[in-house]
Amino acid sequence: MLIVQDVLISDDVIEQEFICNLSACKGACCWDGDYGAPVTAEEEQTISSILEVIKPNLPLESQKLLEEKGAFGNFTKENWRGTALHPNGSCVFMIFDEGGTAQCGIEKTQQTGAIEFKKPLSCHLYPIRVNKQEPASFEAWNYDVWEICSTACDLGKKESLPVYKFLKEAIVRYKGEHFYDELDQAAEHMLAQKNENNT
Repeated sequence: MLIVQDVLISDDVIEQEFICNLSACKGACCWDGDYGAPVTAEEEQTISSILEVIKPNLPLESQKLLEEKGAFGNFTKENWRGTALHPNGSCVFMIFDEGGTAQCGIEKTQQTGAIEFKKPLSCHLYPIRVNKQEPASFEAWNYDVWEICSTACDLGKKESLPVYKFLKEAIVRYKGEHFYDELDQAAEHMLAQKNENNT
């Protein structure tokens, strides 16, 4: 395990390899699951404030769900607030492109320049899951293994791209460039030491 600033980082985040393979999975993480994407209180407030800008880019059934039940729900088993789900398990913000691949309607709206917020950080950081330890002032990053991401693992191995490098943009968004540079240096040092020990 690495410690970078106030974050405990699982070895799997450094050693496992991963690249989202949307051509294979079609964005299944947007519709396959029992819980909505975790959101912070700040994210919930931000999304609520721009919801009327996002809604026209969503399917009519999603717009109806938002009007009837709202954009978020409590997932008590996992103890988090998350995006609302349709009865079939798909995220209320999910849309499809012309090829049938799921996309985030929030991100699609952001790409038009209409809003600045990209999407929930929990989605952007996946497959890293962040567990904040309260009241202690640190958090833990773990690598989440999900069967539907098996093709992403295969592609990551093919391209030899570690999880944390695949997620550079998301990590920089969350923690900043300086944090990512520290993480990268610590990861390279850890891997070099392990290679030495194995020779």
